[in-house]
Amino acid sequence: MPSTTQLAVLDELQGTFGTSVLEVTEHVGDVFVLVSRDAIIPVLTHLKESHRFIYLADLFGVDRFTSTDRFEVVYNLVSLATGTRLFVKTRVPEDEPVLPTAIGIWSGANWNEREVYDMFGVRFEGHPDPRRIFMPEDFEYFPLRKEFPLLGIPGSIELPNTTPDPENT
Repeated sequence: MPSTTQLAVLDELQGTFGTSVLEVTEHVGDVFVLVSRDAIIPVLTHLKESHRFIYLADLFGVDRFTSTDRFEVVYNLVSLATGTRLFVKTRVPEDEPVLPTAIGIWSGANWNEREVYDMFGVRFEGHPDPRRIFMPEDFEYFPLRKEFPLLGIPGSIELPNTTPDPENT
């Protein structure tokens, strides 16, 4: 059950952004707000400025592996003033996985957005340094997508030898 603070924020969000707030769900005490991708930056800005969600605790990607709006980006926000946590999420289609960057709101979104790009292929428009963060720059794949093979793509990058050395056994 959402707290009274969370309920007040949700009511105000729905009143301000109307149909851009697509869904509100609760799971194990956490509240998730699904927002249209067109409204993600205005909603995040509003939450920071009007409700003091000044701490971006995490930003991560999810591969829903669906035919529509395949990827989800989740912003884990905390209001240090009230101790309230809110998960704001938005979805992007596989054929156009692009969202505006949230670095203008929280500079700490920088590395998280780079990780979501590197692992899922979701690009953040306006990001000042969109290079890959874990994988080689010329790597053509996105390892956390559901279709990515568990053992990797043979020949895509050199892997360490896993055969035991008979001289060391």
